[in-house]
Amino acid sequence: MAAALLAAGCSDRPWNSPYPVEEAGRPILYASFQERPKHLDPARAYSANEYAFIAQIYEPPLHYHYLKRPYTLEPLAAAAMPREILLDGAGRVLPPDAPPEAVAFTVYEIRIRRGMRYQPHPALARDDAGRLLYARAPPELLRRVRRLADFPRSGTREVTAADFVHQIKRLAHPALHSPILGLMAEHIVGLAELAARLRADWEAGGRGFLDLGRYRLEGAEVVDRYTYRIRIRGRYPQMIYWLAMPFFAPVPPEADRFYAQPGLAERNITMDWYPIGSGPFMLVENNPNRRMVLARNPNFHGEAYPVEGAPGDEARGLLRDAGQALPLVERAVYSLEKEDIPYWNKFLQGWYDVSGISSDSFDQAVRIGGRGEAEVSPALAAQGIRLLTDVAPSIFYLGFNMLDPVVGGGSASARLLRRALSIAIDYDEYIAIFLNGRGIAAQGPIPPGIFGHRPGAAGVNPYVYRWVDGRPVRRGLDEARALLAQAGYPDGRDPRTGRPLVLHLDVTATGPEDKARLDWFRKQFAKLGIQLVIRATDYNRFQDKMARGDAQIFLWGWNADYPDPENFLFLLYGANGKAAHGGENAANYADSEFDRLFERMRAMPDGPARQAVIDRMVEIVRRDAPWVWGLHPKRFLLHHAWYGNASLNAMANDTLKYVRIDPALRERLRGAWNRPVLWPLGVALGLLAAAVLPAWAAYRRRERRTAFGEGGA
Repeated sequence: MAAALLAAGCSDRPWNSPYPVEEAGRPILYASFQERPKHLDPARAYSANEYAFIAQIYEPPLHYHYLKRPYTLEPLAAAAMPREILLDGAGRVLPPDAPPEAVAFTVYEIRIRRGMRYQPHPALARDDAGRLLYARAPPELLRRVRRLADFPRSGTREVTAADFVHQIKRLAHPALHSPILGLMAEHIVGLAELAARLRADWEAGGRGFLDLGRYRLEGAEVVDRYTYRIRIRGRYPQMIYWLAMPFFAPVPPEADRFYAQPGLAERNITMDWYPIGSGPFMLVENNPNRRMVLARNPNFHGEAYPVEGAPGDEARGLLRDAGQALPLVERAVYSLEKEDIPYWNKFLQGWYDVSGISSDSFDQAVRIGGRGEAEVSPALAAQGIRLLTDVAPSIFYLGFNMLDPVVGGGSASARLLRRALSIAIDYDEYIAIFLNGRGIAAQGPIPPGIFGHRPGAAGVNPYVYRWVDGRPVRRGLDEARALLAQAGYPDGRDPRTGRPLVLHLDVTATGPEDKARLDWFRKQFAKLGIQLVIRATDYNRFQDKMARGDAQIFLWGWNADYPDPENFLFLLYGANGKAAHGGENAANYADSEFDRLFERMRAMPDGPARQAVIDRMVEIVRRDAPWVWGLHPKRFLLHHAWYGNASLNAMANDTLKYVRIDPALRERLRGAWNRPVLWPLGVALGLLAAAVLPAWAAYRRRERRTAFGEGGA
């Protein structure tokens, strides 16, 4: 036992390492995930935990510059930014500054990079004659395979413009249920008609394989091997942002034919499980109950680390790898972690390279400075752990159903009631209590970092705040009570009954932590003498109530799809009303002036004229208060000293390729933090020896006495 301990002690490798010995000293990222991704097919995936993987695998035409702020689009799969062509109803080309009402169609002409190749994949394997090996695989092989690696051979080919057009057609495939089909069908010419035809043919054909190459889509056409065009109705400047999302990345038609073969879907051999892309990484292990592993794509065409960034990036060391070939890590291992405390302890031991901060570990990780700024705690700073923070392009708010006869509508009484509640519901306090300060109170619908947001005194909501000594100060409860009395509810009493006004908050929250939050909301309403009744339902029933416009007050949120004010202001556009149109305007708010300005603003380029229109729109909704504006959350990220090029970019998803790992530093620090404590074992062995040796000596004496006695006989 002692020899085994001495032998183990001679190794520099920590005894408790969860990783294979052959991975030591290699540039591998170690991170975690909490929830398995549901979809890895780029036509279907639309959540952050899915994009964490597929954005490293697929290459849409554009992406966001890793370092520049404000968020800046640049070419990725495209060789240059798309050429925008404006056409009138007769097909004549219009000048770039043509008024939106004159534009019948907008054409985006996209020329892609040459030399992009797909990762190795059986769908692209060919025999010596150039025929696809597995387009119609032998039945005996299909019966035998249990995973993609069971196909003996793989292949690749160059990415072409036709692959991008194929993927756009896939958005209309009835079996894929793409979440953006409805929106894109409004814009891409012919997409709605293609979806209807595909559904009819799919149903008529027994829901079998559909060869999309047989179908024409007017709004997406191949010009030549490296060029294609997308045609949309009118002007929709936000279309350029969609071209940075995996929905518009190339997919080879061979993959759809391959995955459609009998028996494969039953074994999870689908694009939802095994994606195929041309990006810097490929998924080599998909075990969502344990871990997921990305490895370098050996066919990656190459990309360089940015040579410029935002002010201060060079001083922060974010340009040390300028011009270096990407990716900088060879693998990324993501382990499933469902519990916060084990995950946090593993991060502190160095087994994970980066970490978020849960509420349980916040006090251990962060200290708030004298000016309210967040700093890493001294204990973590001593380990070389660093903290990154930024304000996310998101908003979480309390909404009023504008169809409700009490809190809704455009009457002066209802408007004053909503504004009184906007003052009383203290989101600054909410952020301090429930988010550990990780957020800022919203002054309107547009978050910081998005064009149209006004910082400082110019951006304060005057109906809720005053600007005092360089900061916003919430108006007092006396003002809220005065507004409530003007609304016809003095001291919060309903004049019809003489009793406290009763309002209803519809939620899906039911857990213990939710109870504290809901109690807090009750207290906010009680400040004005109003009784808040919580109506908790399951998620499906809640969604049904929202769709019918039956909820009175509700909690809602929105994360930016793209960094444009249209992506937030459309949440209040009348034509997007949830009850009437099934849109994302959950409050069912409608104002004719706001809607008219929205239609004008959405087609305008960024600049002073657009800012002026946005300012007026924001003033209208502040006045009407369809939301209590809530908060913009702050993101906190911790990383170890060996994790390089750390930068938070809320819009960019393809960030793994920029990360640098210093494996030598990581091994040294892991060894220092995970040294075995052997003295308790030594004490235990000593106690064992102290107990055993006297017994052994007594046994030997008894044996000798017995032996001597026998000899005398």
